[in-house]
Amino acid sequence: MFDSRIVRIQWGSLPGRRPRHGGGNARLLEHGQDTALLLMRLETEDGHAGFGWSQCPPERAGALLGQRLQDVFTEGEGPAARWRDMEYPLWDLAARMSGQPVYGLLLAWAGRTAEAPVQVPCYDTTLLIDDLHLDRDGEAVALLQEEARCGYDRGHRAFKIKVGRGARHMPLAEGTARDIAVIHGVREAVGPACALMIDANNGYNLNLAKQVLAATAADNVYWLEEAFHEDPVLYAELQAWIDAESLSVRIADGEGGASPSLLDWAQAKLIDVVQYDIFAYGFTRWLRTGRRLDAWATMTAPHHYGRVMGNYVTGHLAPVLRHFGFVEWDESDTPGLHSAYRIQEGRVQLPATPGFGLELDDALFAQRVEAEGYACALR
Repeated sequence: MFDSRIVRIQWGSLPGRRPRHGGGNARLLEHGQDTALLLMRLETEDGHAGFGWSQCPPERAGALLGQRLQDVFTEGEGPAARWRDMEYPLWDLAARMSGQPVYGLLLAWAGRTAEAPVQVPCYDTTLLIDDLHLDRDGEAVALLQEEARCGYDRGHRAFKIKVGRGARHMPLAEGTARDIAVIHGVREAVGPACALMIDANNGYNLNLAKQVLAATAADNVYWLEEAFHEDPVLYAELQAWIDAESLSVRIADGEGGASPSLLDWAQAKLIDVVQYDIFAYGFTRWLRTGRRLDAWATMTAPHHYGRVMGNYVTGHLAPVLRHFGFVEWDESDTPGLHSAYRIQEGRVQLPATPGFGLELDDALFAQRVEAEGYACALR
């Protein structure tokens, strides 16, 4: 099926824009409103094409020219390790050549088929620390409530709230009090049925984590993400405290350094959710890791932010992983990238079209390639 050579490569960036300016987290002051999607497009000698996120430099990309897809992409496994910096366009190309969505290709390898339509839980990740210009907690709560309602109107039924204001941006006591007030306020805004996650970006310590979780027990926090820098001793104590308090909150981590120790801690039940970044860690590695997590009943919930394609590719893991949790959704409009993905009642519906289910405006992308990208072809 994959006996065709790659004869042309294009690489460029598509600018995008979020619906509103993105504020900060416990470490950073702001994330801004503009996004940039780095894309590579591959074309084979028989006219097939696929594209996907890649930040591969031109000298590396040139090594792929002339390679047959079957020599760089193994059925049942995916791209070989040497080509992982181009894995997303390779996955898209392979699935398009097979006439299936990526998730369909994965299911076929497992001897299964998908139940249509494929719908995957997702959460709104846009509730950042947007309130530092406001002096009163009530005003801050009102702002985050309005942002949460906007996400609810877009179809979200799960929300992640950035906390940790006292780590850098506000005095410790005042910042922690505002964190708690915002969690209360967002719960009030979206109702009792929605999942609420909180993400401290390592801005808490063990005692602060306990303080915030105790104060928000009635808000039923679904997970606490990156409470503090990874530490198995502190995680063990936090888990024991959560059990003693009869809380249902989960411990999530892995966004930052992708420490392999997290897998040991997941197996030991010190953490409940693993969040390695979908791009830095990679789709192919996530397939293998997700199967290991399934064996331990640990949730798979890959991180992504700022690279809009993460909204779309992450969910293709869900049909083959029993304990897949959520797609992290960073809303952004990217002209030139056409998506049929739809969010309704907290779930994103994956298109049944081949590849990752996205289409590229070839003319616009060619302009971006010429302006600031690169292209190479087999002579």
